[in-house]
Amino acid sequence: MITLPPDFVRTTVAREGDTGAAWLAGLPATVAELLERWECVPEGEVLHGGVGLVVPVRRAAGGAPGVIKVSFPHPGNVHEPDAFTVWGGHGAVLLHERDDARYAMLLERAGASSLAEVSDGDEVAEVAGLLSHRLAVPAPPGLPLLRDRAAGWEARLLKDAAEVPHTLPGHTLDAALATVREAARYRPATMIHGDLHPRNILRADREPWLAVDPKGLAGDPAYDGGTLLKTRTPVLLSSADPLKDARRTLAVFAEAAGLDRDRVTRWAQLLLVEALFWGRRHGFRRARGGPERDRLAGFAQWLAERLVARTGSTCPPR
Repeated sequence: MITLPPDFVRTTVAREGDTGAAWLAGLPATVAELLERWECVPEGEVLHGGVGLVVPVRRAAGGAPGVIKVSFPHPGNVHEPDAFTVWGGHGAVLLHERDDARYAMLLERAGASSLAEVSDGDEVAEVAGLLSHRLAVPAPPGLPLLRDRAAGWEARLLKDAAEVPHTLPGHTLDAALATVREAARYRPATMIHGDLHPRNILRADREPWLAVDPKGLAGDPAYDGGTLLKTRTPVLLSSADPLKDARRTLAVFAEAAGLDRDRVTRWAQLLLVEALFWGRRHGFRRARGGPERDRLAGFAQWLAERLVARTGSTCPPR
C-alpha cells in the first residue's frame, strides 16, 4: 500500500471535511487495485497536486514509465480524460487508461520540472501561447461551455461586489462584467485547456513541453492567456515595471497563440477581478489572511484597473 503525502491529507481534509477524509481512507486500496488492473508497479515518490494524487509507475508491458493520477471526485475533474483523448498526445501527455468512476487515469510520465522554473518571462509566455494554439482544436459534444457559465459568472461577480469589502472602481467592475457578457460567448466549439498556467506545462522527452491537468472546456482560447497572466502575478509583484511586463506577457502570448491581444487582455482583467474578490473572501493559496493576503488582493485590483485604463499611475501598491 502507498503512503499518502501528509500535506495532501491535510489540505484535502481542510477543504472537503468528512467527505475528503472518507475518500482518503479508501485511496490506498483504490491505487492498489488500479496498479493490479493496469499492470503497473510503483516507482519513486508519491506526488500530488491541489486535488489529485500522482503515483509514478512502470508499466509491466514494455517497462514504459507512467503515472497513475487519482483525483478527488469533483465536477471540475470530470472532463480531464476527455481533453486528453481529444488531443491524443499532441501538446499534452498521452492518456493510456481511464476509470471515470474513480476519477483515475494512467498517463504518460512527463518530466519533473515545469515552465514555472523558467526565469525568462518572454519564454514562459511564448511557450504557453504556442501550446495554447496547438490545444485549440474543435471540441467534441458534451464538454462544458464557457458561454453556459456566463449567467452564473455574472451573478457571482455582482454578489461579491456587494458583499466583499473592496475599493474597485465601478468602470473596472463594468469592464469585467462586459467580458462575461460578450467574450465568454465567443467560439464555443473550441477546445481549451482551462487552467494553462506554468506549473501545468512540464518538460518532456517526446516533445519539449507537454500540458497536464486540463479542465476540458470549450470556449474562447484567449481565456487561457488570462489564466497565464493571473498566475504570473507573484512574479510581476517583484518587477520594476509590473504593468509593462504584464502587457508584454499578454502580447507575447497572444502572438504565439495567434489570438487578438485585446481579447486576451480582457480575459486577464476579468480573472484578476475574480481573483481579487476570491482572495478577499477566502484568501489565496500563498496567503490565507493577514497583510500578505491584502497585498496580493491590492495588486490584483491595481493591475485589473490598469488593464482597463492605459493611463494613470504605474506604481503598484506594496
